[in-house]
Amino acid sequence: MSSESAADTATPSTTALSTTSGAAGVTQPVGAARRRGPFREGERVQLTDERGRMNTITLESGGAFHTHRGFLNHDEIIGKADGSVVVNNVGQQYQTLRPLLSDFVLSMPRGAAVVYPKDAGQIVTMADIFPGARVVEAGVGSGALSISLLRAVGDNGYLHSFERREEFADIARGNVETIFGGPHPAWKISLGDFQEEVVRTEAPGSVDRVVLDMLAPWECLDAVATVLAPGGVWINYVATVTQLSRTAEAIRADGRFTEPDAWESMVRGWHLEGLAVRPDHRMVAHTGFLLVTRRLADGVTGISVKRRPSKTDFNEEDVNAWTPGAVGERLVSDKKLRRAARDAIAGTNVKDGPEITE
Repeated sequence: MSSESAADTATPSTTALSTTSGAAGVTQPVGAARRRGPFREGERVQLTDERGRMNTITLESGGAFHTHRGFLNHDEIIGKADGSVVVNNVGQQYQTLRPLLSDFVLSMPRGAAVVYPKDAGQIVTMADIFPGARVVEAGVGSGALSISLLRAVGDNGYLHSFERREEFADIARGNVETIFGGPHPAWKISLGDFQEEVVRTEAPGSVDRVVLDMLAPWECLDAVATVLAPGGVWINYVATVTQLSRTAEAIRADGRFTEPDAWESMVRGWHLEGLAVRPDHRMVAHTGFLLVTRRLADGVTGISVKRRPSKTDFNEEDVNAWTPGAVGERLVSDKKLRRAARDAIAGTNVKDGPEITE
């Protein structure tokens, strides 16, 4: 990829986004105003009917939500307070709520599989993503993890996201701007290969945290070691055991990082109805593995943990087993990516009321 095609597609904004002042005259963080107040045209709203069935719609003036049990005019929702109950033309009641981040991530337009909320929460916590942190991530996918990272670093932080495919970058940008109400001042997204572009754009030792969601994170080891500050955290999200093993062994062999830790998280809901309290029949089980390590000071060699000898060599056949096709990842058509990008960008068209000042 040429330097021209790998140029930044967006840079941190120098102009504050739409904000309002609280009672104490303090300016609200970017996107906070969009999480408060009455429903506005262009917003996504969750509708839950009397049987607990949930639908997410985008409000349009003059629009309607149709089911086999009548229709509900969007104008009945626009201007109502969050948490209102509305009635359709045949008396069917609907509870209306703004989607939470976890709801938004699972229903937003996507081109690639999203990082599930359970994993995004683990990444933010276990990688110690703090307000004002300087973070780099790759790849962006549909922007689900980027949203969580931006919320964690805040308006005065810095998140530089790298994505190889322009279509994914467009989808991620649309989803991020939808939930924050416009471009986030802490976000910069660039096209190109992470291991090449991050060392070109970030100064050595200037990054606090590195978050990688990619097929072969071990290929980025030198780039991560270059830009990550001593004591900084590097966290990886991988799907398969073989990826996990190869990344861990590469980190150990390098010597510039601490002994890696790895885990997975599973979430099981519970059915609550009277005395019928039991685990749900379905659960969000394996989605991916997380592996975390920290950068040691320059010139320091990590302490090797004593363990029994084991086979750690890899051959070409092993590497081929980790390709997207081999692990069952389906390719996304260009047509579907373009449609997802249009849907994501359409979500930014929220019409603000007078309570949000420019």
